[in-house]
Amino acid sequence: MEPIAKVSSIFIYPIKSCRGISVSHAPLTPTGFRWDRNWLVVNYKGRAYTQRVEPKLALVEIELPHEAFFDGWEPTKKSYMVIKAPGMGVLNIPMTKPQAVADGVSVWEWSGSALDEGAEAAKWFSDYLGKPSRLMRFNPESETRPVDPNYAPGHNTMFADLFPYMLISQIPTINQATGVAGSEPNETLMKIHSDKVLRPDKKQQGKIYFGQNMVWKDNLNGGKGNTVNVGDPVFVVRKVSSAAEAAA
Repeated sequence: MEPIAKVSSIFIYPIKSCRGISVSHAPLTPTGFRWDRNWLVVNYKGRAYTQRVEPKLALVEIELPHEAFFDGWEPTKKSYMVIKAPGMGVLNIPMTKPQAVADGVSVWEWSGSALDEGAEAAKWFSDYLGKPSRLMRFNPESETRPVDPNYAPGHNTMFADLFPYMLISQIPTINQATGVAGSEPNETLMKIHSDKVLRPDKKQQGKIYFGQNMVWKDNLNGGKGNTVNVGDPVFVVRKVSSAAEAAA
């Protein structure tokens, strides 16, 4: 079987809607790449912020220990997630799980309890966004968030939009409705999904990134110890004609 493509880059987004981390490899888990969308920022009602309503989140940079992306690594009391943003001091969040629990946390269709990262993180994000905010962490010991059972029954995710994984390909900036290079939707998409925004250190080719939501099917069969690496081949094992056929 010949590969149709190769994995060109991997991005992990520890805090939903904040800036991602480019990595050379990432361990797979049933709910997504490890550390991906484990945290989110919520308003005073516990509702998740996204860049759609708080675009300043796109400027929040996240750093994790290099070893955090090795399969089997576990954080210690000296392991921190480092958070930076323009005009703000550095915020260090322990990667060991906090004890405080907050109820009434919600993102899209899901609501439940989550781990509260505390007063220091709350003040940092409140000051940065200019409104009461808190940093929450998904608690897999007490909560589950199933994906749409019509597409992938039995699978769960954390704070991602809908599914654990997204496969993104690059295509030219062509209007998908008309097949010509019009101003929309490309004009808007170029602001949020272009190579200029997502890969600013690479040669700019005026491309827009689109994606496909995915799950890790082998995890239902006990799959473990798997890592995706930049450069790995991508194969099409089977093509299906409907969501029902894919779920089967």
